[in-house]
Amino acid sequence: MTTFNVPDMSCGHCTGAIEKAVKTADAGAVLSFDLEARTVNVTSQLQEEALAKILEDEGYPSSRVA
Repeated sequence: MTTFNVPDMSCGHCTGAIEKAVKTADAGAVLSFDLEARTVNVTSQLQEEALAKILEDEGYPSSRVA
């Protein structure tokens, strides 16, 4: 699992867009969101760099949470 801080994620539309984009690239991905903390946990076969690129391309620049 990889956790990303996504500062621009603020609502259900945001989470829906992120989930759709990630699942388009990896249908088996599992995502969980914390809107208050503005984080998303992603369990995926994709590499961290690929996930970060998907988020950025969708308009949600992110950073990995250590």
